[in-house]
Amino acid sequence: MTAVSLRPGEQLASTVCTTRVVVVRAPGAEVEISCGGAPMEPAAGKPAPGKVGANEAVTLVGKRYVDADGTVELLCTNSGTGELALGGVALTLKAAKALPASD
Repeated sequence: MTAVSLRPGEQLASTVCTTRVVVVRAPGAEVEISCGGAPMEPAAGKPAPGKVGANEAVTLVGKRYVDADGTVELLCTNSGTGELALGGVALTLKAAKALPASD
């Protein structure tokens, strides 16, 4: 895999499935982002992906995926069957923050 320097707002597309993501948080260093075991590429110029059935999807539209350190955060804009990974380590679904209680 090839390490790339990511910027917030950058859009990436999988080369093996319909997964597309937008970079929300990125480290200053170069990283290796993959989906389904293959490196992701810039989404610019790629044709619009098809739809994936809800029971087939591994990456879910509208969900955020983060690494263990919280240095990389990706927002899924199109579901797909590939698993997102950073340097070969799977990213996890980001948990929602609890809202403050109102009395």
